Amino acid sequence: MKLDVRNMSGAVVDDIEVLDDVFGAPMNAALVHQVMVGQLANKRQGTAKVKTRSEVAGGGAKPRPQKYTGRARQGSIRSPQWRGGGVVFGPTPRSYRQRTPKRVKRQALKMVLSDKAREQHLVVVDELSISAAKTKELAQALNALEVGSSVLLVSDGTNDAVVRAARNIPKTRTLPVDLLNTVDLLNAASVVMSVDAVRKAERLWGGELVRIKRAAAGAEEEA
Repeated sequence: MKLDVRNMSGAVVDDIEVLDDVFGAPMNAALVHQVMVGQLANKRQGTAKVKTRSEVAGGGAKPRPQKYTGRARQGSIRSPQWRGGGVVFGPTPRSYRQRTPKRVKRQALKMVLSDKAREQHLVVVDELSISAAKTKELAQALNALEVGSSVLLVSDGTNDAVVRAARNIPKTRTLPVDLLNTVDLLNAASVVMSVDAVRKAERLWGGELVRIKRAAAGAEEEA
């Protein structure tokens, strides 16, 4: 699979051959949805808490006699139907964490990257850099690249000038390629990657995932 390479002025200057298993993977919406839900669930703190009738203050005495008042019988002012009473079936601290296998997360990431490439929402630039850390200069470059309303800038490493310039542009995020994830890709209308970031992505996620224990066992057998 080939992708055009542009410069920061928006002109096509070259093309590169990329791995099909990273940028040409078929889409599986159910798998991507599973990874997205798991990643969002793992971000939840799970600290919501309300007090039950045994935890709120007061309510030790019966508020009124059981009979002959003409009013409803009540045992405690901390019952759920009373103002200031306890809450029934309210939230309590819990963990929302979901375990997603490493293979599934890798595959979902490659699927979303491939979908961006197929829909022409993946822009590859020869070098993701600007001469000065100015928002105006980066905004002009993004307009020249004709990217969407929300942009994810992916570089090989941390580029301080680009990071500082992108802070003042709404819906624009910067990430090093090794921190790329499914949710950030889905949230971005367009993805801008440098050539070095594309090559590093191929090294990170290209080919099959081989577990360290299996690789070590194979090395021992050969020895």
